[in-house]
Amino acid sequence: MDSDEENIEEAVEGPLDEDGQPHGFCTVTYSSSDRFEGHFTHGEKNGKGKFFFFDGSTLEGFYVDDALQGQGMYTYEDGGVLHGTYVDGELNGPAQEFDGEGRLVFKGQYKDNNRSGECWVYYPDGGCVFGEVNDDGEMTGESVAYIYPDRRTALYGSFVDGELIEARHATVISNEGGRPRFEITPNSPVYSYDKSTSTCVATHTLLPDPYESQRVFVADSMIKGAGQGLFAKTDVEANTVMAFYNGVRITHSEVDSRDWALNGNTISLDEDTVIDVPQPFDQTDRYGASLGHKANHSFTPNCKYDPFVHPRFGSIKCVRTLRAVQKDEELVVAYGYDHEPTGKNGPEAPDWYKQELMEFQQRQAARSGQ
Repeated sequence: MDSDEENIEEAVEGPLDEDGQPHGFCTVTYSSSDRFEGHFTHGEKNGKGKFFFFDGSTLEGFYVDDALQGQGMYTYEDGGVLHGTYVDGELNGPAQEFDGEGRLVFKGQYKDNNRSGECWVYYPDGGCVFGEVNDDGEMTGESVAYIYPDRRTALYGSFVDGELIEARHATVISNEGGRPRFEITPNSPVYSYDKSTSTCVATHTLLPDPYESQRVFVADSMIKGAGQGLFAKTDVEANTVMAFYNGVRITHSEVDSRDWALNGNTISLDEDTVIDVPQPFDQTDRYGASLGHKANHSFTPNCKYDPFVHPRFGSIKCVRTLRAVQKDEELVVAYGYDHEPTGKNGPEAPDWYKQELMEFQQRQAARSGQ
């Protein structure tokens, strides 16, 4: 990152020695449009300095005899940062990387500018992958683990470049010194990458998620007319992932063009894709691999939908608590239906939603009248 072997000095601002070489604090602009600001000794970088690369990234640290040595900080063009250890200008040693929002995305070792040894790759949702990378720096091998956000539940087994191939449910039983150990659950089923399509919700529709099954259960909702609901199995704190919302992947135009009655279990994943749990997979005896679609609506929700990168399902949504939740409390989210009337009967929504909206508006009116 700091090599300028193919760069030709085009402009030097600052003091020069008797041979016309940068000597002291100088700004050197190269033919590649890269720029270096820092201390020079007879044409060689020595002391604190910073590269400004043409693509917007930067590299700063302490230079000795023209090479970066010790701790350096590389800033990507998107604002992400790599804090690493440099030896003769190359990454060699411990390193940490953060994304543009300051969240940790990597922790581990580098050797000759490549990731090496045991490493951690972190997702913004709280999950992570741990294992020994291969010669190409990829999380590939038979002793790799995806670790859920609780840092105790894991899927341990074979991965290729961070993607789950075959793994079993395991428990993280030690994390001292930063190196976890895994205890595989006896008789655990085998989990594999199983991203849904427009027609297939999952290969193993009744194989429960080991993390989700510890945190939620399905029972009759406390909301009148809402059918089944999702409940907490244990007390949890705010910002806890409780359940996952997997389903078939369809387009927004497909959802908009069909009767609303078919859209009871749809949720927008992104601008291109909607996740849907269609009949009969809305019944737990037909589909139980994820249960996030069982969370009902409330105007005073205790949960929200969040993006989640799941080892088995790929990019989906999760149900995450907004506040502390008690055991057996129903988990509810704000569905965000359009409240503007679309006909004689008010907004296009289920009867229970209309009833909840009317009662909520009445309570709000009563409060404002007090």
